[in-house]
Amino acid sequence: MRSMLRKLTAVLAVVFVSQGAFAEEAVLNLYSARHYQTDEALYENFTRQTGIRINRIEGNEQELLERILAEGDNSPADVLITVDAARLAQAEAYGIFAPVQSAVLEARIPAHLRSSHWFAFSTRARVIIYNARKLKAADVPTYESLADPKLKGLLCSRSGAHPYNLSLVASQIAHNGEAATEAWARGMVTNFARAPKGGDSDQIKSVAVGECGVAVSNSYYLARMMASERVEERNLLKRVGIVWPNQGAYGTHVNVSGGGMVKTSKHRAAAVAFLEYLASDAAQRYFANANNEWPAVPGVKIDNPELDELGSFTADTLALPTLANNLVAAQKLLDRAGYR
Repeated sequence: MRSMLRKLTAVLAVVFVSQGAFAEEAVLNLYSARHYQTDEALYENFTRQTGIRINRIEGNEQELLERILAEGDNSPADVLITVDAARLAQAEAYGIFAPVQSAVLEARIPAHLRSSHWFAFSTRARVIIYNARKLKAADVPTYESLADPKLKGLLCSRSGAHPYNLSLVASQIAHNGEAATEAWARGMVTNFARAPKGGDSDQIKSVAVGECGVAVSNSYYLARMMASERVEERNLLKRVGIVWPNQGAYGTHVNVSGGGMVKTSKHRAAAVAFLEYLASDAAQRYFANANNEWPAVPGVKIDNPELDELGSFTADTLALPTLANNLVAAQKLLDRAGYR
């Protein structure tokens, strides 16, 4: 009888542990700096597939980083999702991410789009936009050409402190060296049509109406305007041309959206499952078809007329961790050049 009771107790303990583990992993606390309503379907699909419920907390990138740091070991965050390698690198520098070992992620996400702590799940190209009445594509074939004196008074830009610009400048340091990149930044400052301000959509519109002759923008802002229900926005794009920069050299710089598991995660199996889900074909197609981003996973077939219309290009394959190592130098360089 005692032997039977011991066996029964052992079986019940296994059942209780299994149920407890399942209950523990049936929720995921996601801190997200992606502010796209279309992501709702992405997360709902994960819950349907796994039964894991997502609690989402949204905020801007710095707010979320500071919140996780303030919460310390008691942080409920399991996964942090944000945009741009600069922000991912900042989170890693703060010690927010835990290393993730996943054969799925290593097989699907190209090596240059991940580190040991975070993974890119979608990409956006940093393209050159020019006013078709003021310039030709041949005038602005590369990022380097934006410092050409012939563009004096024609360049518009968002803030030099913005992570999109910091990442681009960090990539320039990697390709051309710090001295050449600082000279380039000074040349762009000389070419400013106005002080840096606004976001990427503002740069596109300023170029279209002739306030500027040229600017740089993330590709998905263009795709969004191409699909806009507002006729006036679609008409603005008829006045601009688009250049995929540096196609004869290292390729067009890309930004990313990505994330990683927070080191204090209480639901680690769920966190890894979610990250692996974001690398699945279904999720990758969603990034492209719903939000005009290219998949990070090679070979995923997408159905997005706007991305098709933008066409194909050669992307820069600079390793994002290498880019991240240049971010501090990029900011100091821009400050010295007066690129505010």
